[in-house]
Amino acid sequence: MSKELLAIIEQIEREKGIKKEVLIQAVESALLSAVRRVIDVKPNEQLEVKLDPASGEIKASRNNEEITSVDFGRIAASAARQVIIQKIREAEKDVVYNEFQEKVGEIVSGTVYRFEKGNIVVDLLGKAEGLLLKVEQSPKEEFRQGQRIRAFVLEVTKENKGPQIILSRRHHNFVKKLFELEVPEIYEGIVEIKSISRQAGERTKIAVWSKDEKVDSVGACVGMRGGRVKNIVNELSGEKIDIVRYNEDVKEYIKAALLPAEVTEIKLDKANKRAEIIVGDDQLSLAIGKHGQNVRLASKLVGWELDVRTKAQAETEAKQLEEAKSKEVREEEKTEEAEKPARAEKLAKAAKTTKELEELSGVGEKTLDRLKKAGFSSLSDIAKADINTLIEIKGIGEKKAQKIIGETRKLLS
Repeated sequence: MSKELLAIIEQIEREKGIKKEVLIQAVESALLSAVRRVIDVKPNEQLEVKLDPASGEIKASRNNEEITSVDFGRIAASAARQVIIQKIREAEKDVVYNEFQEKVGEIVSGTVYRFEKGNIVVDLLGKAEGLLLKVEQSPKEEFRQGQRIRAFVLEVTKENKGPQIILSRRHHNFVKKLFELEVPEIYEGIVEIKSISRQAGERTKIAVWSKDEKVDSVGACVGMRGGRVKNIVNELSGEKIDIVRYNEDVKEYIKAALLPAEVTEIKLDKANKRAEIIVGDDQLSLAIGKHGQNVRLASKLVGWELDVRTKAQAETEAKQLEEAKSKEVREEEKTEEAEKPARAEKLAKAAKTTKELEELSGVGEKTLDRLKKAGFSSLSDIAKADINTLIEIKGIGEKKAQKIIGETRKLLS
């Protein structure tokens, strides 16, 4: 049985890609569980089972003393079999998880296996099943059972039933990876994809730049007679692709991003990363695109907010803005004129309340000086004061305090 067990382990290693060491550990663990059921092991005793990877011989020991009374062949053939199978399945799941975890962000191939409530289950070459969720499908694509399919590995998670591999054909990086596979210059790093924006099933804009002046970045992506980009368009079921030449000059970059529309003028607001785009009357619908698609994708591609309008629209809006400002100024002038009497009255009242203490009659310089030191800087301060506060000032008695307050109020009335 031992040699047969080794033969099975080696076969699984070849077919499933599970390392022999992992399988042996699984077998040892299973045999240990089986041995515990056929012999009496006390809680403080140490039980160990080892499988020789060369000979297949199985040895068990209790407290480092070999156990010879156990028929390992019978145990391995019966009690341990299901546990061994379970351990192997778990190890197989780990192998699949690790393999596809490394492929996250890459493209994988498979065939359509079945459909589940709008989701597509993909057979990934017999190794595993991938799930192409409905929300990750391009809205204009349809597939049939058994059809070959390529998809972007979005995420791999561990589940009880095994690793779940989430696929996508909607993600913008799916198009990016297709270009890397189709264009050798991109794969080799000569041509770099600077930015990409996509509306799946409709249109994609991709900005490229060449590190080598001798290599045309756009030409490399298009290919001879458009062969390279045609292959990608076919993979995407006819989705339009605009290949844009990246430029560090923002104005030139925006012009390229808005193609096929021709731009007349660009005004930049660098602080807010906003650009006002002026186009001819015949170019407006082309620049904006169907349902705003062209300008929206261009805006996402360059990372700026793009406001497209014709020269006439810009002039009309400027005129309306100027009229609004003029109206606001006129309203402010009217308000100011209406408020003049009230403001004059307020100023007069304020002037009264700020008359200097020196206007008080019958008050000497020493008293005035003491009042100022006590914090009374104007007649209004004294008028608001309590008589007891004034009495506390040296040289001012009750009668004098009453006289000062009375005189103050007369001057302010």
